[in-house]
Amino acid sequence: MDIFEKCYKFEEADKAREMGFYPYFYPVGSAEDTEVVVDGKKKIMFGSNNYLGLTTHPAVMEAAKKAIDEYGTGSCGSRFLNGTLDIHIELEKELAEFVHKEAALVFSTGYQTNLGIMSALLGRNDVVVLDKWDHASIVDGTRLGFAKVERFRHNDMDHLRKILDKIPPDKGVLIVVDGVFSMEGDIAKLPELVEIKKEYGARLMVDDAHSIGVLGPHGAGTADHFDMFDEVDIIMCTFSKSFASLGGFVAADTKVIDYIKHFGRPMIFSASLPPAMVAAARAALDIIKNDKERRENLWRNTKMWQDGLKEMGFDIGDTETPIVPIIIGDDEKTFFFWKALMEAGVYTNPVITPAVPPGRQLLRTSIMATHTEEQIERALHIVGEVGRKFGIIK
Repeated sequence: MDIFEKCYKFEEADKAREMGFYPYFYPVGSAEDTEVVVDGKKKIMFGSNNYLGLTTHPAVMEAAKKAIDEYGTGSCGSRFLNGTLDIHIELEKELAEFVHKEAALVFSTGYQTNLGIMSALLGRNDVVVLDKWDHASIVDGTRLGFAKVERFRHNDMDHLRKILDKIPPDKGVLIVVDGVFSMEGDIAKLPELVEIKKEYGARLMVDDAHSIGVLGPHGAGTADHFDMFDEVDIIMCTFSKSFASLGGFVAADTKVIDYIKHFGRPMIFSASLPPAMVAAARAALDIIKNDKERRENLWRNTKMWQDGLKEMGFDIGDTETPIVPIIIGDDEKTFFFWKALMEAGVYTNPVITPAVPPGRQLLRTSIMATHTEEQIERALHIVGEVGRKFGIIK
């Protein structure tokens, strides 16, 4: 049997392309900003994770340029050997301090960060317990470890307890949740999770990919939002959202970080984060810490977008954040809605099963601090017109 046979038989993407409803790998011909150019036409961007609008911030871009001048374009080696630069160490110290942890470790992507944490920490005598809506990188990371994997219903603390009740007391237990869930925008029930992890002697990890820069009085994520820094054992985050860069980090006790340094294969066997990305992340961190007004703009825009959609009759689920789903509940209708919005000038992301449960198919929209009121009003008008056309609202 030819290993490529499955490739030649895969036709779903070709069919979608022929019908004009293929929504993936759309080339954007401009900077990732509140408006982008697609096929030579401007679209209002409501599909980006650029929550604070920092990808075009002058300080972030200038920091990246200066880093290239000083350090070149890359290290050509892993952190383990020749790829650790002094700016990696400086960024790690700044990040650890920001999230109130003893130490931090930077990876080359957010995906690798979760793979590195899981592959290093999970052994044969351990159990890792995941929320069913956790990010794919967490799920994939568990496959690199040897621990038993259990999954509890989304944000269902009673189900989590039932799972933990069945785990023998001689097993090490790690509970892992997203701080903000990336498709529907709701927040993990951190106070209850902390109570449960203490009761069962477990450790707790929070993936703050969509939380840092967004949640909390200081923008430091879910633990900041609930004022529970000391209760979360591991904090993870990516640089590809609010940090307007690439990479990721994990923060925890010094001994935990040192262990991951020596056993996290995705970090050991990958080239280190390029200097420009390190510098961009540091500049973004400085803005996150000091520009409170930008975060206030994000939340004001979020309220305007959420209120506008709800007033028109759209189902936006239980979102509590700038991630705002428009729940359609049908694969085909979701693609039709997405296509019509794109043609009308609004960029969104269609999400169908199995990425979401059946009946929860949706358009994922996300807000930026730098969206103008005029852009939001224009997008609401377009979304309303298209929604009525397809019978999603009356």
